[in-house]
Amino acid sequence: MSVKNLDQQGRWRNKMVAFRVSPEEDALIESAVRMTGLTKQDYITRRLTHREVVVQGNPKVYRALREEMMKICSELKRIASGEEINQDLLFRVDMMTAIMDGMKIEDDWRR
Repeated sequence: MSVKNLDQQGRWRNKMVAFRVSPEEDALIESAVRMTGLTKQDYITRRLTHREVVVQGNPKVYRALREEMMKICSELKRIASGEEINQDLLFRVDMMTAIMDGMKIEDDWRR
């Protein structure tokens, strides 16, 4: 049995949920988790319960965003050579755009 954990709302987290994903799906999930700065558990729980995923900027998140942008750039170069667009790339670009838009709004608010 798993260890009981108390969450921020005072609920005991003692149920375990597990599922299988493909290597490609795992890469997308890992990428999303790195870009948000959340734990994998928190990210998946928020997405499954349709709660907002708020990205808190820190050096780790900025590094993940930079690495993800480098991957996107290399994919765009591959596409420029005439190859087909990968759906995973579209997912990553969409997520990166949403994160960057959120950071822009936060930056505008600070001024």
